[in-house]
Amino acid sequence: MYSKKQDCEFFSPSMGSIDGHSQRFQSSAQKKSTKLTLFEDLLHGSDTGNSHYGRNAEDQNQGDSCPSDCESGISGAENEQQIGLSGNGLIRVDDGEVVYEIIKKKLVSSLSCYGFDAQVEAIQRNDFSGITCRAKLQSFCIYSRAMEIKCGGNANVKYAWFGASKDEISKILDHGFGLPMNARTHGHGVHLSPVDHPVESMELASPDEDGLRHMLLCRVILGKTEVVCPGSEQYHPSCEEFDSGIDNLASPQKYIVWSSSMNTHILPEFVVSFRASSSCRGSQKGRQPTRQANSDWMPFSSLITTLSKFLPPDAIELISKNYGDYKKQKMSRHEMIQLVRQVAGDKLLMTIIKSYRGKMNASRSGSSSTRN
Repeated sequence: MYSKKQDCEFFSPSMGSIDGHSQRFQSSAQKKSTKLTLFEDLLHGSDTGNSHYGRNAEDQNQGDSCPSDCESGISGAENEQQIGLSGNGLIRVDDGEVVYEIIKKKLVSSLSCYGFDAQVEAIQRNDFSGITCRAKLQSFCIYSRAMEIKCGGNANVKYAWFGASKDEISKILDHGFGLPMNARTHGHGVHLSPVDHPVESMELASPDEDGLRHMLLCRVILGKTEVVCPGSEQYHPSCEEFDSGIDNLASPQKYIVWSSSMNTHILPEFVVSFRASSSCRGSQKGRQPTRQANSDWMPFSSLITTLSKFLPPDAIELISKNYGDYKKQKMSRHEMIQLVRQVAGDKLLMTIIKSYRGKMNASRSGSSSTRN
């Protein structure tokens, strides 16, 4: 049920963004004689472009340019207590393995930027051992190579997070992705979060009976992306030139894979089980609702009223519609914030919020003087 807590503070745009850092992956000397090492590209940065799928013809003839279903550097832990998901062809990644530490560091550090303390409890790898799983793996490789040809050598393969309930993730591992059940603000498709910006997927990863959240870490074929605007009803590429969608060209925080491609262009490789709690350092100011009268943050309702003086009616109608969905818990606060930022722009929002803070500070100063 919606409570007044949800009509809470609005993020300052300056606190709701993270600078992206793009790095090109440098190939190893053994590249010609080895298959793709799982998660190798994250060793040298998350936004690596297409580090493995853009190899030259000689490399492609001597090695496989898709994830290996046999090599892992991961040992099973059958005798250890099961934490996370069971079955689904998953193999436990041991704490201390290089892959484990990379994924753990990436998730924990990224969530801390949004004011969350995360504790990774288990990481499991999809071993692609079943016949159907092997077919999905081979299909992903075929489509990645086809995208390579279409895009002139760069299939634009990224790692991305997908958060859902434990049951939903189990069904995806067993049967593949289905039509999304949650309300989406940027078209109809599977929405994933870039590896450096996992917060939206984390919020969709509802805790299970043990308080654990579960997210898939997937390899995603994006090809050529196009910007999908907030409130879009798009469900396929706008033309043959494009292959997938993003929310922002400069610093995307959302990848949109259309339903027609969701089970060929998304390859779930890992399941990460973790706990996440709000840290006092970040989220007490930016995320948790407050009932204190001296809040520095502007309620959504007040913000929309003020924005109506500057934005055209159709923009206010879009924000109000999504605000209604937010109050009905059909979209997360993070989604609502991002939509308002994209529709209104950070410059206008900063001006309005600074003015609001100034009035609140003046009001508090006046009240203090009266009491004295």
